[in-house]
Amino acid sequence: MKNIFALLALFGLFLVGTYNAYAQDADTIATEEVVEETTAVMEETTAEAPPASEDSFHQVIKQKFIEGGPGFMGIVLLCLILGLALAIERIIYLNMATTDTDKLLNDVESALNNGGVDAAKEVCRNTKGPVASIFYQGLERSNEGVEMVEKSIVSYGSVQMGLLEKGLSWISLFIALAPMLGFMGTVIGMIGAFDAIEAAGDISPSLVAGGIKVALLTTVFGLIVAMILQIFYNYLIAKVDSIVNSMEDASISLIDLLVKNK
Repeated sequence: MKNIFALLALFGLFLVGTYNAYAQDADTIATEEVVEETTAVMEETTAEAPPASEDSFHQVIKQKFIEGGPGFMGIVLLCLILGLALAIERIIYLNMATTDTDKLLNDVESALNNGGVDAAKEVCRNTKGPVASIFYQGLERSNEGVEMVEKSIVSYGSVQMGLLEKGLSWISLFIALAPMLGFMGTVIGMIGAFDAIEAAGDISPSLVAGGIKVALLTTVFGLIVAMILQIFYNYLIAKVDSIVNSMEDASISLIDLLVKNK
């Protein structure tokens, strides 16, 4: 009987050991499956993840500017800064110089009818812009005849046109100068590239391509600066032409008013 109980105890221990071993093996297999599934998911996520964001436009411009060299690139940048400063100043001045000529003519006509030339001069004195200044100069000579009024208007109109066009020649200079500096930087860069080829004694594609790329960057920046300033320059020219046309039309109308109220 004791032997039977001993055999049963040994059999029970054997079953318990087998179960524990089986449980450990099952846990190991399950853990390995979880690890494999996690690794697969991570690999899929990595494969499907979007690529890293590229450098911003500002960083690219900064990098290309440094690659082009601070010498000529700095001069081209200076042309852009000075040109834009002059263009912005001219835009502000021209917008302030724009006058509602129809309203001014109506006010001058009312003043002439009610208070005479002195009242019309006061209206022009209190109005900003070149048109009002021309009117004032014409009214100053109204007692000397219509011919003197016309001469005064023409003479003072030329002075006002000079003030309107002030600074435009400098913008035009920077438009022409920026690409020239770019071309000069390109030529000097190409000379440096050929000097490097001569020193190396071998025409390496990487050496030639790198030198040419750096040399052409100055031309690209010079052309970009010229295009930007050209847009502002054309706008300013159109604005000046519009103001001059208004000055001419208003001057003719003023002379007609003086003749009618003579």
